[in-house]
Parts: sequence; C-alpha cells; structure tokens
Amino acid sequence: MTVLEDSSEMAESGDELTLDMMFEWLEKMPVPEGYKAEIVGGHVFMTPQRDTHFQIIFDILEQLRATFPRKRLASDVRIDFPGRLNGFACDVAAFAERSVKDARGHWQYRDVEFVTEVISRDTAANDYGPKKDTYAAAGVPVYLIVDPYTAEWHLHTLPKDGAYHAVVSFPFGEEIDLTGTSVGLVLRTDEFPRD
Repeated sequence: MTVLEDSSEMAESGDELTLDMMFEWLEKMPVPEGYKAEIVGGHVFMTPQRDTHFQIIFDILEQLRATFPRKRLASDVRIDFPGRLNGFACDVAAFAERSVKDARGHWQYRDVEFVTEVISRDTAANDYGPKKDTYAAAGVPVYLIVDPYTAEWHLHTLPKDGAYHAVVSFPFGEEIDLTGTSVGLVLRTDEFPRD
C-alpha cells in the first residue's frame, strides 16, 4: 500500500486542493498496473488487487446481476462522496434505476443503493472507519464489508444522522438476506475465498 499525504505545496499557489486536481495528479503518476487508487479524507491510498479480493468482488457482481443490469453496477470507479476530499473507488457499487451520471461522466453518490468493500490488510481501517461513516452520512442504504482475513461479513443498514443503526455480522457460509432492501435478493457467501 502506498499513502500520499495532501499538502498545500501540491496545490497551485492560493488554490484550494480539489478531488479533480488530486485525481489528475494520480493519472500522471506511474501507478503500477493492478493497483487501485482512491482518496479518503484527502489522503491517497493505492493498494494492489489480490486474487482473493477480485474473486469476492466478481462473485458479488455476478449475484447482483439478478436484480441490477450491468450498466447500474460499478467496481473500482471514482465516486465523490460528501466530506473533505472523499473520492472513493468502491469495490462494488449498485445504483438506483433513476441514476444518471453528472456532466463530467461520474456517478453521483445520491444514487448509490448498495456498496461493498472487501477488506485489504493495509486499508481495513478506512473501510471499518471513515468510509463507513461517510457512506452513512451520504445515506447509502446498504453497506456490506467482506473480510477474507476473519472470514466474516458485516452488513450495515438504516443510515440516519451520520451513522448506521443496524449491523449484522456472520461468518462466510451464512447467507446475506437483502430481500428487505432495495437490493432485493439473498447473497450467498459459501464460495467466498479466505485469505
């Protein structure tokens, strides 16, 4: 994992640092192939994509296809969230039927109905901490954390006042019942690989 701190030296003199500026810099950097980059609270995190990570993401995307068309699903695509410099590249995001991209071609956080983050060792604190808080503040109805190190999943629902008010956790093998949510299906976890 590589972490880059934002600094006033990086911004043009007198200009306020923006997500667009930071992502523009990332595009110019020699980021190794197979790395995911996102900005959490103004800090850039780059993590290598592992096979276990990919297999879980792919499994979830395949299952979501039962209720979401491909054009309303995304993985590792920039979505700007509320708060200071939050440009996340969610492992899995599913969007509402009404969704339209903004003028720059970006998905809008208001349209996110479901997010999954698959834990990486070096960025786990983001997924369990500031990203969870940001998703709750943004009103994302369903946030799923999948942890291949503990072989557990953690489902967060009922966002209100910047926090999730319902959390359910079970080991891999237990189904994730999302039938009472906008996702409208049951996710199987019995084939999720462990790390």
